[in-house]
Amino acid sequence: MIVLNVTYKCKTDMREEFLEAIMAEGIDVACRAEDGNFKYDYYMAAGDENEMLLVEKWRDADALSAHQAQAHFKRLGELKNEFVEETILEKYYTENRI
Repeated sequence: MIVLNVTYKCKTDMREEFLEAIMAEGIDVACRAEDGNFKYDYYMAAGDENEMLLVEKWRDADALSAHQAQAHFKRLGELKNEFVEETILEKYYTENRI
C-alpha cells in the first residue's frame, strides 16, 4: 500500500475556502470512489489556521498512477494554484492490511 501525507500551506485565511471548493466540486468524493483507493480524508491543523493535511491510501503504484491521470486530480492542481502557497508531500510504502 502507498500512503501519502499531503500538507497544504494555504494562503492566509484561504484554508476553509480551499476545502469548500474541493467539496463543492466533488473532488473528495470522486477520489474516494476510485478503484484502489482505501482512504482520502482532509484534516485541519489545530495549531495553524492556514495548514491542512490530506491523508491518502492507495492499493499500489498502478492505482496511484490511474488517480493522477483523472480530470478531478488535475482540477485539484488548479485549485491549489489559487489557494495554496506550498505543498509538502510525504510518501510511504506499507504492507497491505486492509
